[in-house]
Amino acid sequence: MDGVEVASRVDGRTARAERTRAAIVEAHLALIGEGDLRPTGERIAERAGISLRTLWTNFKDMETLFEASGAEVLRQQDAAYRPVSPGLPLAKRVDAYCRQRARLLQLITPSARAAQMREPVSDQLHRNRLKHIDRVRDEVEELFAAELAQAGRGREQLLNALIAASMWPAWSMLRYGLGLGVDQARAVMTRTVGALLAEVAAD
Repeated sequence: MDGVEVASRVDGRTARAERTRAAIVEAHLALIGEGDLRPTGERIAERAGISLRTLWTNFKDMETLFEASGAEVLRQQDAAYRPVSPGLPLAKRVDAYCRQRARLLQLITPSARAAQMREPVSDQLHRNRLKHIDRVRDEVEELFAAELAQAGRGREQLLNALIAASMWPAWSMLRYGLGLGVDQARAVMTRTVGALLAEVAAD
């Protein structure tokens, strides 16, 4: 057997392993999307069309699966994300930002609801959430840089308020605590974010 053939077989095994892992992650997220917020390994394996042994060969435990599924959710968010120009007037920036946040929050709602149930006992789900927070922080700091600069010593407080107002826990309260529709919830978010920034801009 020559080196080329060996390399080809290795590449083939690697590709099959990647397809299997992708199928497992897809099955995991599909079950969550259908309302099974705590799918077992057995249900995930059945949906993926593999054995339970194959599942745990590819993922040593639920934590490693949470990591892979979290990465896929972030990838989906990145694919759906459209940058908002920092050069727009404040009102237009707020509107565009909140429209996008509403759309992305709806996208991740099933996985966010599932994570909320298990995060108290899952270090990986906590790490996943911190990645979402970091991305929103980066976006807010870029999009509202001028207003944050105007806040002076209150910059960090304003930044934290903007992040909190546009993360999933706040969205969950609007949608499921108060029972608002998507458009109503987005309007409340827009009013909140706009009020926080208008206070600074008026100074």
